[in-house]
Amino acid sequence: MPVVPRPIEPVQDCKALYQLLSECQQHLNESRNESRNESRNQLLSSQLKPEAPSDCLWISISLEIDPVDPLLALQQFNTSSQPHFYFEKPYEGEAIAAFGNASVLYTGGDRRFLKAQKFLQRSLDNLFHQPPKHPSKASAVITTTPADLRYFCSFTFFDETHTIQSPFASAIVLLPEWQILRQPDRCVATANVVLYADTNLTTLTDSLWLKFQKIQQANYSLLGYTNYDPITPQSWNFLEINDFQKAVTSALHSIHKNHLQKLVLSHAVDVISRRPFEWLFSLHNLRQIYPDCCIFSVNQGTGKTFIGASPERLVSVRNQQLTTDALAGSAPRGRTAREDAAFAQLLMSTPKEQHEHQVVVDFLRDRLFQLGLSPQLPAAPDLLRLSNIQHLHTPIHAHLPAGLHPLELVDALHPTPAVAGLPRDIACEEIRRYEGFGRSLYAAPLGWVDAAGNAEFIVGIRSAMLGGDRARLYAGAGIVAGSDPARELAEVKLKLQALLKALV
Repeated sequence: MPVVPRPIEPVQDCKALYQLLSECQQHLNESRNESRNESRNQLLSSQLKPEAPSDCLWISISLEIDPVDPLLALQQFNTSSQPHFYFEKPYEGEAIAAFGNASVLYTGGDRRFLKAQKFLQRSLDNLFHQPPKHPSKASAVITTTPADLRYFCSFTFFDETHTIQSPFASAIVLLPEWQILRQPDRCVATANVVLYADTNLTTLTDSLWLKFQKIQQANYSLLGYTNYDPITPQSWNFLEINDFQKAVTSALHSIHKNHLQKLVLSHAVDVISRRPFEWLFSLHNLRQIYPDCCIFSVNQGTGKTFIGASPERLVSVRNQQLTTDALAGSAPRGRTAREDAAFAQLLMSTPKEQHEHQVVVDFLRDRLFQLGLSPQLPAAPDLLRLSNIQHLHTPIHAHLPAGLHPLELVDALHPTPAVAGLPRDIACEEIRRYEGFGRSLYAAPLGWVDAAGNAEFIVGIRSAMLGGDRARLYAGAGIVAGSDPARELAEVKLKLQALLKALV
């Protein structure tokens, strides 16, 4: 998308940025002096060892810019060695690209969600949110706005260490150097920087303002895309990683013995190409083919990129209002309106599909009750119709108390029976037993938390791991009593088509 730069006043705006940084540095020095005085008083009164005052301050600086495409900004300004996160909801007109590493946490263990939450809270404690004392009258609006600042999080499905099959840390929380957020009525570029008491403000101001100008005035076009010659699927080699139909048959024996109510098994297929896959162009294809899904990309800076188009929302928090989705039970779309309606009617009336869906609804409702919430949900599911598949869908809402952190919700809900099974612990053991490969980020929570307490996490399904000339595609199906192995295999193959159409 070409960008027409608006007239700006660089000197005046650069002065406004310098003024903001100067006020932040003054705030840091005042805080350090207060901390030293408080520590000195404590030492005199109690002989306690004083704590060292913080020597730095994180600052999030946002600049409203003319509308740009965050995906193309990611193409322009991100490097392969940098971590990046990308989330786009075409149906809401919102997209955000985050790249670079201002501050990051890599962790694991059975308390990984709590560690991530504590990292976020510590980081926010050191973040400067106070607006300038003398707001600039410049044509560019420079602010420190909590709602524009987002931390980006990814968690692997299992708490697992780095392997060839899982090149991602078990838990990642990233404060990016730069993020570009586009919404229907605004576009904002945000820089996250660390400020020290002795930081040279002139040098920092010049560096930041130059990058803001580059982002604003770059020539945004999908570079090379119009001349790109994709390799057709006919030239790809396909390698099935597991025997899905056999795994389903074995899982049904466990279900019949009453060990399980439901088990979600996934299938993985490696696609091998004659030349490297282009993750950015694949994302561009996904958002065009599946505008009703959340398009995402996660890269830890190690050469592997996890992309997908997920229809499933795990946690959405807006102004302390929670929404989560029960999404289970599937049917194909019809080639005609009559055939499509027949598939929908069959989905709504089949006991097996209804049971599979109700298991997820009951789990989510019970988990929210255990957190002290009062979930609200409709009496019956509706249909979520996507371009190539339709699902039974029940949205669940609840009001959140002020002290409940979004990551506590993610911890409580992941994994849902929609991607694991029930009972959850037994289902997870059976997944490891039957699947024969690591899930990594597949079916795992991916999303962001902002400084105002809002959050958005999706489930990483309809996804693929790209690296060089190899792409691993994932898809899963819920197995309950009455499941037919051949039909379940047909369902996962249908879901795999969502990624095959996008690969280039």
